[in-house]
Amino acid sequence: MQKITSTLSHPLYDVAAIRLIEQQAASALPPHTLMQRAGLSVARLALALAPHAQCIWIACGPGNNGGDGFEAALHLHQWGKPVVVTWTGRPSGKSGLPPDAHASRQRALAAGVPMASEPPPGCDLCIDALLGIGATLEPARPGSALMQEWLEMMHASAAPKLAVDVPTGLNTDTGITTFKNTTKSIAARALPISATAIFTLSLLTLKPGLFTASGRDCAGEVWFDDLGISPADSGFPAEPCAWLLGADRVSQTLRARAAHASHKGSFGDVAVLGGESTAATHMAGAALLAASAALYAGAGRVFVALLGNAPGLQVDPEQPELMFRSPEALDMAHQVVVCGCGGGEAVKTILAKVLSTARRVVLDADALNAIAQDSQLQTQLTARQGRGYSTVLTPHPLEAARLMGITAAAVQADRLGAARQLAERFQCVVVLKGSGSIIAAPGQTALMNLTGNALLATAGTGDVLAGLLGAGMARGMNDAEAARNAVFEHGQRADSWARDRPGQALTASALAKYTG
Repeated sequence: MQKITSTLSHPLYDVAAIRLIEQQAASALPPHTLMQRAGLSVARLALALAPHAQCIWIACGPGNNGGDGFEAALHLHQWGKPVVVTWTGRPSGKSGLPPDAHASRQRALAAGVPMASEPPPGCDLCIDALLGIGATLEPARPGSALMQEWLEMMHASAAPKLAVDVPTGLNTDTGITTFKNTTKSIAARALPISATAIFTLSLLTLKPGLFTASGRDCAGEVWFDDLGISPADSGFPAEPCAWLLGADRVSQTLRARAAHASHKGSFGDVAVLGGESTAATHMAGAALLAASAALYAGAGRVFVALLGNAPGLQVDPEQPELMFRSPEALDMAHQVVVCGCGGGEAVKTILAKVLSTARRVVLDADALNAIAQDSQLQTQLTARQGRGYSTVLTPHPLEAARLMGITAAAVQADRLGAARQLAERFQCVVVLKGSGSIIAAPGQTALMNLTGNALLATAGTGDVLAGLLGAGMARGMNDAEAARNAVFEHGQRADSWARDRPGQALTASALAKYTG
């Protein structure tokens, strides 16, 4: 069993793949073995989380997730820990529990595990063993009202909460909360205001839904037990749908490792094209943030070309190293062009030239919005790959939705699918920003990032990411490698800030310069 952190990469499997793995593993082991291993693992983590608990409440559901709960209760009871088990009853319309879950329940009953029809009035640990992978929890589903009541009691309790495999109501594949009432999902309503420590023990494989969209809030601290079924040992019958991005997949290309005889030309040029300034609009800040991030990330030279008809800056007094040029004066063929940060409407006048001339491009913000509105620009974008050019798109969910012609909610409902679809359509690397940012490239398994926190939910942090990406490409990384590095580093800076300066707000300008 291990706690999941950003140190190592891990494969993520969707429900269809997990079913295949589960089936193969179960056929190779004695009956009930997997569930017994799962229950033991849950009990061990429960004991570690609440070693002095005077009451552990285990809420068991109508399927195999409930069976894991019964097994955990059996072990805790045998270890002398006070447990109370509540059970929703048998699945509606079925003759009984699945065979493994039935066997586990019978074992618990035979051992004298206390069963109750109502949750205890107070407890020191709540264990959610209601629903597992692939199960959605909707108001019309039989037993949902009871499960909703129990979940609300868990989240209202001050006791820590441990979810078995996946939190009830969280979609395993997408990270969307599927348990809804007339207003919001249980997780969306209860978790942000809860002071309760939240944990999830993912069993057999890690699941993508735990790390993106609402997943990280719902799952809390994720632990993992492969139950002794290792891909290296058994040859999993399915491929991962994504990988969790870890530090082991991030390149280390700091100046300290460069040749002593290096010069500024050794680290490449970045040209930031954006920051529209007109009589009514002044968005130079977005371009300056991207430029500052590129400079501090090690680009040799950083140029800034502001758009619009208002007089532009000649020098940034706070960052005099930045060199200002007119858009026409840029040598786009030999620079990494970061285009769109605060570009406004003016970016439309330069995008065709950028797409046809710049060999290495990061497209962000208003550049993406302009492409979404122009089919000719879309054709140009797609054609870049055939010319051997490198392109990275960095949309947030709404920008991705505009490019795809759907809603932001639809993008969020399947973040992995949306990122992969955009990457294939435009034949380039795509960074779909948000909780659990996703990096997708044509023909490659997507990556899901674990670094970062809510400190990044402020204006300008996306511009900083674009600048970090541009610097990586300027220093010789390919587009996918630069995207991995930039996304990981971007989130890691926010994590370091939260650790080193608790309670202090993180601005985008500080993020651009912060190295932890």
